[in-house]
Amino acid sequence: MKRLLLAIPERPISRVTLDVGPVVRGEPGLWASLTVAEARDLARRLLAQAALADSGTGTGTPAERGAAGK
Repeated sequence: MKRLLLAIPERPISRVTLDVGPVVRGEPGLWASLTVAEARDLARRLLAQAALADSGTGTGTPAERGAAGK
């Protein structure tokens, strides 16, 4: 994760970037640029899923339940 800042004098733009793909032959992989609100929402959702995984009480979505049986 990194912070991307575009220093435009009339309206600075700040984003949180997330590397989600591997570097291939020296070229950057896939990445996402999130607003501050989007980054906070993603963090909240990841922490909620991690808590469910820790407790073992998560039932998952119907698609996840179907994939587990394969």
